[in-house]
Amino acid sequence: MKHIYCISGFGADERVFSKLDFGENEVHFIGWKIPQKQETLKEYSQRMADEIKFPEAVLIGLSFGGMMSVEISKIVSVSKIILLSSVATVNEMPWYMKTAGKLKLDKIFPLRPSAALAPIENYNLGVTTEEEKKLVNEYRKNIHPYYTSWAIDQILNWKNTLYPANLTHIHGDNDHIFPIKNITADHVIKGGGHLFLMNRSQEVNEILRKLL
Repeated sequence: MKHIYCISGFGADERVFSKLDFGENEVHFIGWKIPQKQETLKEYSQRMADEIKFPEAVLIGLSFGGMMSVEISKIVSVSKIILLSSVATVNEMPWYMKTAGKLKLDKIFPLRPSAALAPIENYNLGVTTEEEKKLVNEYRKNIHPYYTSWAIDQILNWKNTLYPANLTHIHGDNDHIFPIKNITADHVIKGGGHLFLMNRSQEVNEILRKLL
C-alpha cells in the first residue's frame, strides 16, 4: 500500500479527484492555504510539505497543484510525482503566461474569477457537464481574493527548470490552458481538456492502475 498525497488545481479542493480510483492505497489531500503576507513560493511549499507524514509517498498534482508538487519534491523525498493537466518546468508554459509574468500584467490588471467571464473560463477548463459547471462556479464564488492574487503571481512567474526524474505526466491533447504542443507527456488523453480527470476518468484510472 502506498500513501498518495493529492493537490488540486487553482482554488479547487479534493472534489476534483472524486472520480479517480486509487485502489487500496491510502489517499491524503493537501488543501490550499491562505498565503501569508509576502510569502514566497518556497515558504508556501514548505508549509504544504509539512503535511506529508509518510516517507516516499506519491504526489499527484492537478494544474497549479502539479507545479506545487514539483516544488514540494525539492523539499521532501517522494517515490513518484504524477502531473495531471499541468507543467513540469517553465519551458512547458505557454508564451502568453511567461510574457504576462515578465510584464507584471497581473499587477497592472488584477485578475479575478468572474461570473461574467464564466463561459470563457469554462471553455478553457474543458467543462463538459452540469456537475462540473456547478463545481467550478462554487470555486469561483468561494475563492479567497488574496489567495487568487498570490497564486496567479506565482504561476505567471514560476521559474523552475528542473525536470524530476521520477515524474510521470498525463495530459489532454485539447487542453486550452496548458497546450500540449509545449508538453512532454508520458500519457496523452485524446480529446481531453483541462478537467479530463473528471470527464475522462475511466481512461485516467486505467493509467493510474499501472502507475500505482
